[in-house]
Amino acid sequence: MHPAVVVAAFADYHQTVTMEDVWGVLKWVLAALAAGFIGQFGKSFALRLIHRRQTSRVLDSADNPSGQSIIGKPGESPEQTGIREQAKIEKKRAKAQAKIEKKSKDGG
Repeated sequence: MHPAVVVAAFADYHQTVTMEDVWGVLKWVLAALAAGFIGQFGKSFALRLIHRRQTSRVLDSADNPSGQSIIGKPGESPEQTGIREQAKIEKKRAKAQAKIEKKSKDGG
């Protein structure tokens, strides 16, 4: 390459950097950092909501072990529905207890 071409290429490559150029790059860097910050905390928040929902479902299923919705028959009051559901739960508990006792009596 001719030395004049090398000097011209060198002069075009090394231009002075103005504050406007620095500010433009800095804005992009700050935008990328802000997006990462928001993304990370958004992910943490979403995981927390998922965990809370799963926990509430577990608690709901513990309150209602039959897995069925607690909806009464037409014309039945909520108290009657609750009593009927409670009776079902007690029956299931008694049946499970009898099964455990039978297994322990049989030896296993």
